[in-house]
Amino acid sequence: MIRSLTVAIIGLMTIAAAPAYAQSAWTGEASLTGSRTTGNTDTTDIGLGLKLENAGDIWRHKFNASADFGEVDGVRNRERFVLGYQIERDVSDRLYGFARGDYFQDEFGSFTDGYFVGGGLGYNVILPEPVAWDLTAGAGFRSQTSAFDVEEEEFSVTAGSDFDWQLNENVSLYDDAGLIYASSNTYLWNEIGLTANLMGSLAARASFRIDHNTDAPLGTESTDTITRFGIVYTIG
Repeated sequence: MIRSLTVAIIGLMTIAAAPAYAQSAWTGEASLTGSRTTGNTDTTDIGLGLKLENAGDIWRHKFNASADFGEVDGVRNRERFVLGYQIERDVSDRLYGFARGDYFQDEFGSFTDGYFVGGGLGYNVILPEPVAWDLTAGAGFRSQTSAFDVEEEEFSVTAGSDFDWQLNENVSLYDDAGLIYASSNTYLWNEIGLTANLMGSLAARASFRIDHNTDAPLGTESTDTITRFGIVYTIG
């Protein structure tokens, strides 16, 4: 776990530092979550996250990365990596087009790795602030490998929801959800979190995420959940 965690930290730091050399300004956040319990059972959970956005007059670039690790009594039980990139172009004040690519690797999941590439349209249902809500829909190609090394490649449909609410000057709420529909399996996820500013660029966050596959391979769980508590650092 330590070696994987070191590689993940170096990778995320490298990605976070890269925008500093770009001409356009990038903004976003880096997060660190974790928990430790001892006694009858020794458990360790660590999570790393990075979200970056570069917004121009009509173009936007968005990048996200995350890594989650877990051990129970010295035995790994979680190791998941996620990478995503999306480019958007405004069509009107509320409507925009997007193209995106996502990749995941999950050693202990129903599907051990996979990717999605596609595009579509997004619409700002509610513009900020204090509330912002975006809906997206599109199509693309998905490839994923099950825990039994069965690879699935197929046309798929995607949809997403991105909701943000600034409750007051110090506390904000977000609720993000998405799905990738295909004939062999439909993947759905939802994450809700509450963020409270501590001081300067530092904030505390608590979040809950659920991932569900409608047709998980036999012998594997169809639903995974993760609860995170940690610190968020604002970039830019």
